[in-house]
Amino acid sequence: MLAVAGYLVVQYVTGGGRGPGCKVVSAKGDGATYEFTPEQAVNAATITAVGTARDLPERAVTIALATALQESTLRNIDYGDRDSLGLFQQRPSQGWGTPEEIMDPVYSAEKFYEGLEEVPGYTRLPLTVAAQKVQRSGFPQAYAKHEPDAALLAAALTGRSAATLTCQGRPGATRASGTEAVQAALARDFGRDLLQPAGAEVDDGAKPTPSPSAPDVTVEPDGRTLTLPVDDARDGAAGGSRRAGARGWQLAHWAVANASELRIQRVSYAGRVWVAGTTDSTWRQDDAKGSGKPAGGPDAVRITTGR
Repeated sequence: MLAVAGYLVVQYVTGGGRGPGCKVVSAKGDGATYEFTPEQAVNAATITAVGTARDLPERAVTIALATALQESTLRNIDYGDRDSLGLFQQRPSQGWGTPEEIMDPVYSAEKFYEGLEEVPGYTRLPLTVAAQKVQRSGFPQAYAKHEPDAALLAAALTGRSAATLTCQGRPGATRASGTEAVQAALARDFGRDLLQPAGAEVDDGAKPTPSPSAPDVTVEPDGRTLTLPVDDARDGAAGGSRRAGARGWQLAHWAVANASELRIQRVSYAGRVWVAGTTDSTWRQDDAKGSGKPAGGPDAVRITTGR
């Protein structure tokens, strides 16, 4: 009995098993939901961030998420059929990269999208066909069953659906924390341009130098809150396909998905707020009162960490 109890405690603290959990709901009011673990949430958010950083459409993200759900259940596993590894079960022997590269979620997602972009008209193909042309799986029809869940995740994690992803956000005992850890994770998933204002100059290839004409990512005086100004016009400049607010909600949902990993306690955007550890983990109206205008203005995503 003690062994079982100990196992359950470890699973709860680390995010394994069934809790603490994350949930995404449909914005269509049709009652569709998908529940998953914090580990899966982090990987899904990374896959999505890599796709949008490549200016790929939501359909590409849906295909990638469905593929990873089938191949690894969105877990970065170090085993598989023959020498298959990682989120997409890519094989070093088939030219996907070294084992170390494939076990990097950002690298493996990039390689999947590279393959997908080589498929003519992939956005118009059935998901199973598009995924199979990249993966060359022995069970190509298996991807189809994951399409509804992948579509829910993609809608939330690309920011098209607002306030639809929540997590309980219980941090593990050995997770990274602080605003520097959040910035490092954002740069890892989205690329360093996300933390660099338009027109900024890069100093020695390491730190962005703020442009005087553009808002900068800031750490508020409390030392725990990171403010990310959202510029949807800049984000949609390439194609204009992302609606206003999509980038903000993508960043807000990304932060919630990473809450357990990075000890994020509070995320606010567009008058809504999510707070870790609440019983229902919903997005609520942000009724916080302040003496002045929040840093970054009303269009900023604000992420508050545990320290």
